[in-house]
Parts: sequence; C-alpha cells; structure tokens
Amino acid sequence: MTPRVVKAEHRGGHRVLIVFDDGTAGEVDLSAELWGPVFEPLREDPRAFAALRVDPELGTIVWPNGADLAPEHLYALLRPGRGVAGGTATR
Repeated sequence: MTPRVVKAEHRGGHRVLIVFDDGTAGEVDLSAELWGPVFEPLREDPRAFAALRVDPELGTIVWPNGADLAPEHLYALLRPGRGVAGGTATR
C-alpha cells in the first residue's frame, strides 16, 4: 500500500516536517530534491517553497505552481537507514 502524507509543516529553508498515515514522521531537507524547471521557483523563493500543502487526494505535498513529490519518495527519505543527509524519522 502506498504511504500517504497526512500532515506537512514548513520548518524554514527547504526543511519540512512530514507525517504519514502509518505514523512515520520526521523532518527532511528537500533541497536536493528540488531539481528541474517546475522546482526552480521553489529553490529560489523561500515564500514559494513555504506555500506547500497536503493534497488529500494525492496523499502528498504539493505547491501552488503544480509541483509535487511522490509520497513513496518522501517516505523513503524518512526511513531509518536510508542514508539521506538531513532526514530524521520517528515511528
């Protein structure tokens, strides 16, 4: 079953606290994930990045410019032992 994001809070810079429907939660720095044209405004403008929200239908975080990140990818960033710098998780 695909994990679903149920809560997300901007924590400054490109850091986000993410909570999944199975209780997995943590803070991750998404700086390294913001590549490509759709993410350029989010890299360059802190206010644009901070405008993230959870889309309950998609089960992930989205931005007003149409950008989103796959919930499976976000989940993998938070799983212990994945070796992702800046990510911490609890469960």
